[in-house]
Amino acid sequence: MKGKMLIVSAPSGSGKSTIVQWLMREHPELKLYFSISCTSRAPRGSEQDGVEYFFLTPDAFKEKIQNNEFLEYEEVYADRFYGTLKQQVENQRNQGQNVVFDVDVKGGVNIKKYYGDEALSLFIQPPSVEELRRRLVGRATDTPEAIEQRLAKAEYELTFASQFDRVIVNDDLETAKQEALQVVKAFLG
Repeated sequence: MKGKMLIVSAPSGSGKSTIVQWLMREHPELKLYFSISCTSRAPRGSEQDGVEYFFLTPDAFKEKIQNNEFLEYEEVYADRFYGTLKQQVENQRNQGQNVVFDVDVKGGVNIKKYYGDEALSLFIQPPSVEELRRRLVGRATDTPEAIEQRLAKAEYELTFASQFDRVIVNDDLETAKQEALQVVKAFLG
């Protein structure tokens, strides 16, 4: 049986990756497996190629775009691309894996359009932009300029929430985790 897709999107700092990692680690019965996206940005911290992302040069990324190899992709900033390879997703689904997409909001909307009812799309929303600022500053991984860019982008991304199947407001992380778990369990049947 082919696997289903779980799309999880959110503005940076909303807790999306924390919730996805918790679902995958604490609930193996869901048979969730990451769709590893490609990016043209440099690895952060302990990130490894082929684990968190496939790290490509901007030129290599553009070549894959030309060859129509992506299910979705976006140029987030100049020469900073993110995208999902079609072939990898199909390989995973054919193995019966439920494929998880931890993607930006435009990517999430595009994947949902492509797969329709075979995919569940979740939007993880911060309680406020000010709380998002506090989280991004506390993460201490970005410059003040980068944080301001992320916040400006977040305000725009919040306008996409209505295009997702479900919106989960991450005001309290434990509550958001449990809500995500119930929604995903219901979808996977």
